[in-house]
Amino acid sequence: MDDTDPEADGDEHRGDHVADASAGRTQRISKNQILTLISMASVNFSAMICYSILGPFFPNEAVKKGVSESVIGLIFGCYALVNLLGSLILGKYIVQIGAKFMMISGLFVSGGCTILFGLLDKVPGTTNFIVLCFIIRSIDAIGFAAAMTSSFAIIANIFPNNIATVMGSLEIFTGLGLVLGPPMGGFLYQSFGYKIPFVTLGCLLLLMVPFNMLVLPSVEAFPTNDSFWRLFTHPKVVLICFIIFSISSGLGFLDPTMSLFVLEKFNLPAGYVGLVFLGLAISYSLSSPLLGIVSDKMPTIRKWLLVLGGFGTAIGFFLLGPAPILQIKSELWLFVLMLGLIGFSLGMSGIPTFPEILSCAIERGFEEGLSTLGLVSGLFGAVWSAGMFFGPTLGGYTVQKLNFPWASVIQGGIALLATLLMGLYFIIEGVQKKRSPQVAENESNSERTLLLNQS
Repeated sequence: MDDTDPEADGDEHRGDHVADASAGRTQRISKNQILTLISMASVNFSAMICYSILGPFFPNEAVKKGVSESVIGLIFGCYALVNLLGSLILGKYIVQIGAKFMMISGLFVSGGCTILFGLLDKVPGTTNFIVLCFIIRSIDAIGFAAAMTSSFAIIANIFPNNIATVMGSLEIFTGLGLVLGPPMGGFLYQSFGYKIPFVTLGCLLLLMVPFNMLVLPSVEAFPTNDSFWRLFTHPKVVLICFIIFSISSGLGFLDPTMSLFVLEKFNLPAGYVGLVFLGLAISYSLSSPLLGIVSDKMPTIRKWLLVLGGFGTAIGFFLLGPAPILQIKSELWLFVLMLGLIGFSLGMSGIPTFPEILSCAIERGFEEGLSTLGLVSGLFGAVWSAGMFFGPTLGGYTVQKLNFPWASVIQGGIALLATLLMGLYFIIEGVQKKRSPQVAENESNSERTLLLNQS
């Protein structure tokens, strides 16, 4: 009988990784790591391409069914609200469910819902259409939450010393999904109608299920008693979560509002609207790997990436309309350029968030392992989903009550507020760190004086 503690072996294994990394030795990538990279790349690509196809044509199709812009925003937003709840629950119980099973079942559910969503144009009546949109999007959100929560946890478990680098590199495939989804969906919609884009891409997602069953390695883990509340009560984690919220709400804001604005303002055909999305997706996907490497190699500058990325995001949204008070004429080239700035800035502030939260968790005494990674992944996914609910909902309402330029300014103001608070925290933290050695030295001198007087 083997008396070896598997948890101890895992800790020793992780310690070896850290020691080797700190010693500067290059780790050879293992077979499990290669298979994990292939699996995660396929998941990121297929999931995001199915998620992103709605933007160019669904709002216009929903308007034909008699749906208002505010309700369209809620249809986009309900996906994120259910995703929020799903991420918290699945992140808490990832060890009991199993990361691999959670990943595969999530892909299956999302693929089936994508196909069903393509049949909604045959539904008679506005009310029936709206109700079925909410139901299918909600079930799809649970599948997406399962796939994404498990993917973050698996990546961090397999690549403990290069989390930001691997995540940044995989964002290439996320970006490819975002890049190819809108134009592919737009052209398929223009050529074959509403049904074909969803059926085609839903089948692509279903094909990823048997592929990942064969390729994805199993991850063993042990449950712990740590909680989301204990993790979330750290002030730094709260502010990083606000940064994540501002990022996802910005992306969510663009989904239901941007295509209608582009169609009305620049008179582009529906098939070309998807090409406008490329400005955001290409800049994000190309910059993310470099930003991930910088984040891992120089962890001390992560805070500056968070702050500078937030400022860039705010500027991009202020000039996207552009803001009416600036008296700048809206041009297509300026619109695409600001989308590029937003994409780069979102990557700059978004890539360091996961490793920063994980570092805070470890500093607070959370055990290293899949259970903690599941909590961090679930918290990340929940906050991201909260922003994805808030962005489309607020965006649809403000565009309907005001207009797109003013709604964009409001969204930029959220990013600016999150950045200012995060920057203020880092300034206070820096001042406290500078004072700590001085306080310690004064206390040491006082103790030494006291001892001399007693002598």
